[in-house]
Amino acid sequence: MSKIAPIALTIGEPGGIGPELALKAWQRRTDDALSPFCVLTPIRILKQAIDQTGIDIPLVRLSDISETTTAFASALPVLDVEDTNASVIPGTASPATANIVIDSITRAVELTRSGAASAVVTNPIQKSALYTAGFKHPGHTEFLAELAGPGTVPVMMLANAKLRVVPLTIHIALAEVPKQLTAALIGTLCHITAKALQRDFGIMHPRLAIAGLNPHAGEDGTMGIEEQTIMIPAIKKLRDEGLDVIGPLPADTMFHEEARAQYDVALCPYHDQALIPVKTLDFHGGVNVTLGLPFIRTSPDHGTALNIAGKGIARPDSLIAALKMASDMAHKRISTGA
Repeated sequence: MSKIAPIALTIGEPGGIGPELALKAWQRRTDDALSPFCVLTPIRILKQAIDQTGIDIPLVRLSDISETTTAFASALPVLDVEDTNASVIPGTASPATANIVIDSITRAVELTRSGAASAVVTNPIQKSALYTAGFKHPGHTEFLAELAGPGTVPVMMLANAKLRVVPLTIHIALAEVPKQLTAALIGTLCHITAKALQRDFGIMHPRLAIAGLNPHAGEDGTMGIEEQTIMIPAIKKLRDEGLDVIGPLPADTMFHEEARAQYDVALCPYHDQALIPVKTLDFHGGVNVTLGLPFIRTSPDHGTALNIAGKGIARPDSLIAALKMASDMAHKRISTGA
């Protein structure tokens, strides 16, 4: 397999489980065949995590991310970012460390866009603490889209070894979903998803399945009209444009094993319709992937877990899955020349 540049791993919320996950992921670097990664953080945060959790591993401060590959076998590489010297208290998300969180993300994107890093993998952030510090974005994804530049349309995909899902709408009230579910939205997200599956996952002829909004996919309009008025015309147009799309399908019968074999990704009208099946199938191995960016970004599919921070009991499975998926995507881009 061809070599890729190191992966840039952000620290996430310093008071959450991100620092512990980074330590544990490096511990499993050999068993899980992880590509070299570098953590972007003031090194003191990882030293504190070592003291608190008892995960005694060596750290090495780098002067440049290019040193990661050589250092990775014997120590966890760390690249410093802006430090406010604010106290980090496990289990507490503090606005005082917001600059560390934001600078870690910004530097990771800069390194990846320059080619010095192959991908951005982000540890979870605590949005409430960032908002208090003046952060203006709804979350990670929107901030990354701004860093990517004008015209970027980010698409959230959740994935594990058994299922890929894309929610067509995300963090809005259920009552708002029918208002935002337009043919234009469906078309845009399907095209971005199909292109990403080709470029980053090596699926040359991606098969897309779209879930209905209403029970039984509306049952010919007797249980809701959105399928008839919005979704079916949108799907017909996508087929005319050359995409392999089926639906709208009843959501209650499209996620069992035989049904999943018929498509490569499921697109669902609302958040929980997409996330419940993927988390049920593999809660600890899920990865959040942002499609539509000019760089690779993956993330664990969980939050900061403040309730267990600093206790040494956090599971690194999802972060490890995110690191492995980012590496696989980077290799795919090299092989396809994307």
